[in-house]
Amino acid sequence: QVQLVESGGGLVQPGGSLRLSCAASGFTFSRNPMSWYRQAPGKERELVAGIGSAGDTTNYADSVKGRFTISRDNTKNTMYLQMNSLRPEDTAVYYCKALYWPTWGQGTQVTVSS
Repeated sequence: QVQLVESGGGLVQPGGSLRLSCAASGFTFSRNPMSWYRQAPGKERELVAGIGSAGDTTNYADSVKGRFTISRDNTKNTMYLQMNSLRPEDTAVYYCKALYWPTWGQGTQVTVSS
């Protein structure tokens, strides 16, 4: 079955960096556009960034443009989110998702705090 496993979250100070990973299995990863979402306490889940199946197209929420970079390695069935210049408002549970599958992973917690 389709599985998405996010990892790499943690506690970081404002201005710090983290790299999230999403390991995918159970479907043809290289044929699926992928996205990162996040959900902060009391807020709706929001799209953070997306990447095309070949990795040649990307898009970002305005709030993370210039600070986050989405990428993927189709040989490893893995997607990444490099997050730099982190802010307290980036605190959330981060999830990955394949465009053509309804499955969500368990998410990984990112907390930005001094």
